Amino acid sequence: MTDHQDDLPQDLDLNFDLSDTLAPAMPASAARSGGMSESELFEKKRKLSLFSRIPVTLTLEVASVNISLADLMAVNNESVIELDKMAGEPLDIKVNGILFGKAEVVVLNDKYGLRIIEFNNKELGELAL
Repeated sequence: MTDHQDDLPQDLDLNFDLSDTLAPAMPASAARSGGMSESELFEKKRKLSLFSRIPVTLTLEVASVNISLADLMAVNNESVIELDKMAGEPLDIKVNGILFGKAEVVVLNDKYGLRIIEFNNKELGELAL
C-alpha cells in the first residue's frame, strides 16, 4: 500500500455502480416509498462526493506504433511514421492510461473537444489502478 492508501479506512467500499447515482435525482418521497431509504440515498451521495474530488488524467489517443529503437534514432524532421489506426476511425479515450471509451474530435469555441461515441464496460475500480 502507498502512504496515501494507509490513510483510507479499511472498510471503504469502492465497488458500486455510478449509473444509478448519476441518474436524475430521485425525490426523497420516492426514495422513502420503496426505492432507497434516506440513509442509502445519503450513502450514495457521500460516495459520489468522494469520487468527484479524485483527480484523473483523461487522454485521447490518436494511434500508436511499436518501432525499434534503431528506427526511432533514424527519425528526422522529414520522417513519416505510419500509425496503427485508419483515418476516420474513433479515437481511444483513456483514464489514467486505461481504455475508457471511444470518441471523435470536435471543435468548440476554437478549441478541441471530444464527442463520446461509446463507453468501455470497465468497472470504476479498474480505472483507478
